[in-house]
Amino acid sequence: MTLHAVADVCHAAVHTAVRPSMNLSTAPRHRCRFCDAALSRVFVDLGMSPLCESFLSAEQLDGAERFYPLCVYVCDRCLLVQLPQYVNAADIFSEYAYFSSFSDSWLRHARRYSERMIERFGLTQQSQVIEIASNDGYLLQNFVARGIPALGIEPAANVARAAIDKGVPTLVKFFGTATARELLALGKRADLLVANNVLAHVPQLNDFVAGVKLVLAEGGVATFEFPHLLRLMAGNQFDTIYHEHFCYLSFAVVEALLAAHGLAAFDVEELPSHGGSLRVFAQHAGGGQSRSPSVAALRAVERSAGLDRLEGYASFAEQVVRVKHSLLELLIAAKRQGCTIAAYGAPGKGNTLLNYCGVRTDLIDYTVDRNPYKHGKYLPGTHIPIDPPERIAQTRPDLVLILPWNLRDEIVEQLGYIRDWGGRFVVPIPEPEIF
Repeated sequence: MTLHAVADVCHAAVHTAVRPSMNLSTAPRHRCRFCDAALSRVFVDLGMSPLCESFLSAEQLDGAERFYPLCVYVCDRCLLVQLPQYVNAADIFSEYAYFSSFSDSWLRHARRYSERMIERFGLTQQSQVIEIASNDGYLLQNFVARGIPALGIEPAANVARAAIDKGVPTLVKFFGTATARELLALGKRADLLVANNVLAHVPQLNDFVAGVKLVLAEGGVATFEFPHLLRLMAGNQFDTIYHEHFCYLSFAVVEALLAAHGLAAFDVEELPSHGGSLRVFAQHAGGGQSRSPSVAALRAVERSAGLDRLEGYASFAEQVVRVKHSLLELLIAAKRQGCTIAAYGAPGKGNTLLNYCGVRTDLIDYTVDRNPYKHGKYLPGTHIPIDPPERIAQTRPDLVLILPWNLRDEIVEQLGYIRDWGGRFVVPIPEPEIF
């Protein structure tokens, strides 16, 4: 019997054993954060995992760690794919280890976005740009450099300090209707409201979008960037599921969410970032921006992929198990052949991947990261040490597993020197591959 066959038999046996007791309770454990329907249909279950940015010091390695479920549901009523909130958002985001400016490609992405928005919407020194989840000022610094008033809203105090040091005015707050009203009291309304890679991180989804409606100026434009659920499913990107990501978004669901709060999507762009993202442009309902043909076109693409019906979500969990088995088989075979294996990066997605697959220091010796904040610490759950990138040249591993696979080209360029000793790269997603 093959490894896959054994796994299928075991999986079926376990679920046969536990399912009756799970169905005894009639009260729903979780409710949809958009439409409030009871959640019962599992999209994918990745087991238990620690918070993906909860890096450990050496002194913490002998202590207990908190693990939380990574069981994602799809709502029967509105089709929002979502992870129930097991942890208070303040416990995740008030002190954060992710700094956007450590990715060169992401800085280029932000600069191009800023230039396009200035040109497309005619932003001037009389305009107001507000970014929600502005991180370390990686994006707003481009508007500040052009003399366009900019204000960041960022809940992580340590990250916000980096933005302020760059000259980007930043309020250390979570965003929602309460913060929107505070901004209105200060006379702040956004001609351009930027909400890039934050919508998926919001547990109080309705309150967040209601806040956008409040603070958006008449004639103003809001842009939302987020990983596209369609690309997540097509590319087996299960490692982008972690506790910081409460929602996994299709265009149809986001369009319905905006409409429920008096906003209308008038344009959408497909982006390569984060394995495939969307940039949705929104205005007040009845606003003056004409609707792009791309809106209807993307609706049709999602319908053809089955995202408008529950059946379209049924096969993803099986794809995830297959990728897990393939990655383990690759790494174990390499170790048996005497290969040394290091990893590159300490991103949230990497921690989901390693914990779900059970990959620890028996398979990977260490990982490296450009962010000094993480040096000398250990990955949560797996306890793999994090070192500066220079360690790869010092130890000359045979294989380097790229955990932030969405930055594959950038990392291969940085580490091209591993070819000098015959080193090769590994990417785990969409399929494990050595190259």
